[in-house]
Amino acid sequence: MQIAPPMSDGDIIKTNPGEYMQNTQNYKTALITGGARGIGRGIALALAEEKWNIVITGTKNSDQAADTLAELRKYGIQAVYIQGDISSAHDRESLLHTIKKQFGCLHALINNAGVAPKVRTDILDATEESFDYVIAVNLKGPYFLTQLAAKWMISQKKENNLFQGYIINISSVSAITASPNRGEYCISKAGIHMATKLWAVRLGEYDIPVYEICPGVIETDMTSGVHEKYSKMIEDGLCLQKRWGTPEDIGKAAAMIVRGDIRYATGQSLYIDGGLTVPRL
Repeated sequence: MQIAPPMSDGDIIKTNPGEYMQNTQNYKTALITGGARGIGRGIALALAEEKWNIVITGTKNSDQAADTLAELRKYGIQAVYIQGDISSAHDRESLLHTIKKQFGCLHALINNAGVAPKVRTDILDATEESFDYVIAVNLKGPYFLTQLAAKWMISQKKENNLFQGYIINISSVSAITASPNRGEYCISKAGIHMATKLWAVRLGEYDIPVYEICPGVIETDMTSGVHEKYSKMIEDGLCLQKRWGTPEDIGKAAAMIVRGDIRYATGQSLYIDGGLTVPRL
């Protein structure tokens, strides 16, 4: 799907991009893929509360993001939605071009957009079509969007030594926990786990830290179809903390990172999972 600019004049930031580059302490911009709902929305709201300008992107038309944009703007920040598909090279390039034109800078990339298999299927019966679909969105898209964003962040760093960039990959406990009825999803998140380390190594010389947040069982649209199943599992001890996780839990972790609270931890994974992945006897 082709990148579309904001649908109304009110969504377009009319400013001199140079003002942002000269005032990095006052104007910080974050791109959150899949930021209109679920975990992405939770992250967007947490960063807006920290006074970050927010760009969210997704494949739906702008009407689908109207409520989220309204909530974000209550914090007195600039918030825009750009339509596009991160699995498309054209859309990734157009996305960053639009952000550069409207904001002039990018301080944080949060690779959050992701999909589950359209049908959960035993790996003995899994199809290449499903595999390609999930990998394209969950792994290839974030990998190459990070490549574009990282090059831009390096450029900003060279132009302004006050600039500080951050990259956060939203992964999953599925990166290390096998679910044979959605193998393509697990493999995509395992790939993000390694991509986090690769980018942390490559960007270390530029002091651009890279992190992975691994949510556990989070109450979102994606998990609505298995809500009863996981509610029972949680009650039976799946997690040490007997409750569902929320998008707000993930948003708080992302806000902590972009505040610079754990800058000496690049390449690390944060498991926000209520203790699900703690080994037990």
